[in-house]
Amino acid sequence: MNENCVIANGKTIPVEFPATLHDFLVALGLPPRSVVVELNGEAIPPSEFPIRQLKAGDRLEIVRIVAGG
Repeated sequence: MNENCVIANGKTIPVEFPATLHDFLVALGLPPRSVVVELNGEAIPPSEFPIRQLKAGDRLEIVRIVAGG
């Protein structure tokens, strides 16, 4: 595995480090308030996205929040 990558939803994605979770989501075109994120098995509250630093090899599960009824 490339040392400058994370695994998001099972896909290897290159990342320019240092990067916060917020930076990563914005780079993917995902508004941070529109997703729920699990980082290495831990649910991360949106208030921590700007301060949570990503590391090479981190595993993320990202789920979009969809409004509707």
